[in-house]
Amino acid sequence: MSDSQDVAAKALETAADSVNNWARAGRHAGIAGAAIGVIAAGAAAGVAIERMTVGRGMRRRARLALDAEGPYGTLRGTSGSAIAEDGTELYYEVDEPGEAPGNGGKTAKTAKAAKNGKGAKDGARAALDGQGVQGAQGVRKRLLAALGRRSVAPTVVFSHGYCLSQDSWHFQRAALRGIVRTVHWDQRSHGRSARGHGQIDGTDPVTIDLLGRDLKAVLDAAVPEGPIVLVGHSMGGMTVMALADQFPEYVAERVVGVALIGTSAGRLSEVAFGLPSMGVKAFHALAPGLLRALGSQSEIVERGRRATADLFAGLIKRYSFGTPENVDPGIARFAERLIEATPIDVVAEFYPAFAVHDKTEALVAYDPKPALVLAGEKDLITPADHSRTIAERLPHADLLCIPGAGHLVMLERPELVNDQLVSLVERASATARSSRSARA
Repeated sequence: MSDSQDVAAKALETAADSVNNWARAGRHAGIAGAAIGVIAAGAAAGVAIERMTVGRGMRRRARLALDAEGPYGTLRGTSGSAIAEDGTELYYEVDEPGEAPGNGGKTAKTAKAAKNGKGAKDGARAALDGQGVQGAQGVRKRLLAALGRRSVAPTVVFSHGYCLSQDSWHFQRAALRGIVRTVHWDQRSHGRSARGHGQIDGTDPVTIDLLGRDLKAVLDAAVPEGPIVLVGHSMGGMTVMALADQFPEYVAERVVGVALIGTSAGRLSEVAFGLPSMGVKAFHALAPGLLRALGSQSEIVERGRRATADLFAGLIKRYSFGTPENVDPGIARFAERLIEATPIDVVAEFYPAFAVHDKTEALVAYDPKPALVLAGEKDLITPADHSRTIAERLPHADLLCIPGAGHLVMLERPELVNDQLVSLVERASATARSSRSARA
């Protein structure tokens, strides 16, 4: 047997194993189980073809090299935790003004003393590589000039999306770090936060309203006073809407600006996800049962995910980026790591909440405030038209739909997102100053 035949045979054998793993996971799912078999077969074919041409060891070494090389997701702040209504511990980090960028929450004085140390070496520069150092420095200078020393600077609170973590805001965190106070938190069952207690014992399903109350708990713990700018991506944007729906008085009193990025106020059950029209209804009908089946067999499924990692890397790129061929491989790998870190049973727990999500009426709470609505034109998960619908409810908002960008627009086009966020913080700071003057 030739070397190429041997590689192909091994590839097909591994692919067949992955089919068996996925099939066993879906055996008890009825019709959804048949869908798992189809998906598994496609996954196996894709893996087999790629492994005929690229060695598994080479692909693994490439992933490890990207993991080691990229600085993405390494920024850390002062940690804290809030307790949700069901006892779930929600992890957050705070970056205070005056802290040197890239030094993990140290003050500028401490960072200077340790500048020759390995941990602080070129931290700010490395953190900003993906968007261009000069561009990021320009954003920082602009914001410093706008805020001034005596400005009433708001705390900017970032809420991440489904199957991500606070680290998905890497470039935005780097750009604002040390200039304004920022809070980054992990949604329940994501990142460093604990698994949802109500979901573990089966007493409380995940809802967008629950996530809104989680956000309120984080705000109470991390931002007990002062003006707030809320920034939410995808599920994080829905969380921000749920906060307004349940705590309109709080939003009226404390929130001075809001950014809704790559998100939706409802009608997600109509999203096509780039599928042909004839398959959309079937997908929406089968997906909940399919995910429940996968979640109930998480150990088997996680083995299947590892076996078909190459296929899923391609799917992640397709659904994360509008023009994946132009995305830095390190950033693409970073997105893969974020999504791979979300267990399949968590994916299953959260998915049903999106079908019933509808916060269109809640948007009125943000109408009088400085607002940014931003999306990628090629977003297949929360299409840009959903952002246009949000903007219709927020007539004073700045609307930007970025050509060629996809769902993870803050990673794909960080320079544009950062520029828009700086503009929002400028306007929100002016609003905070005006409010303080009026009260005085």
